[in-house]
Amino acid sequence: MPIATSFTMTLPTWLVDEADELPAVLPTLEERMALVNRLADRNWREGNGGPFAAIVVDDATGELVSAGVNVVLSTEKSSGHAEVMALGLAQQRLGRWDLGADGATLSLVVNWRPCVQCYGATMWSGVRSLVVAGSGPELEELSGFDEGPMVADWAEQFEARGIRVTQNVGRDEALEVYRAYGSSDALVYNARGE
Repeated sequence: MPIATSFTMTLPTWLVDEADELPAVLPTLEERMALVNRLADRNWREGNGGPFAAIVVDDATGELVSAGVNVVLSTEKSSGHAEVMALGLAQQRLGRWDLGADGATLSLVVNWRPCVQCYGATMWSGVRSLVVAGSGPELEELSGFDEGPMVADWAEQFEARGIRVTQNVGRDEALEVYRAYGSSDALVYNARGE
């Protein structure tokens, strides 16, 4: 069998169908995280992947640039995390790999602190702000996911690179999503079946 030479990751049909109905502008952090938490909850209930969602928003205008959800199960790609999808779709839409080019001030809004993979993806994307619902051990405790070894000063490392970090926006709502997921019979996919 020859080696593969390309792969594609796309948003699930339910989100593609809903894309035109998403708000064009999200002025407040609370409105942004409310959308993220709603998409995360719907995503796992649709069986598409984990209870994770992310959006990229233009801080200057509040414009929604992109939305992503976890697509690991539907694409069979372990890198198909919500942050990777939201960042990649923003880069596709804007036609550049550096989301901070030309003074752009884009934010990535996520329903928890990025996992170890998405930590790097976020850091190198060019976003100028990261907004998370929370950053404690509750995600792993409630959902059973292994988020990987994160450095203790993860937020400071973003700040040192010019990426402002805002925490605890929509935290209680995010925890409800993880609680519902963890009490369901949804597949928790950790490498090595752990």
